[in-house]
Amino acid sequence: MTIFGISPLLISGSINFLLLLFQLLTGLRIIKVSFSLHKKTGIILFIIASIHGLAGIFVF
Repeated sequence: MTIFGISPLLISGSINFLLLLFQLLTGLRIIKVSFSLHKKTGIILFIIASIHGLAGIFVF
């Protein structure tokens, strides 16, 4: 299964990387955001990473 010719695992992995980078930069205060936004993106990162991991397990 692909979305526009790209694997959903690649898409979710890329989203995970971007969210992780955002979390790192906001945690180090390089990008200044409110704590609530940092917390919400952390929760979103956890959910998407969990889905990505489970999908990876079921693919192989």
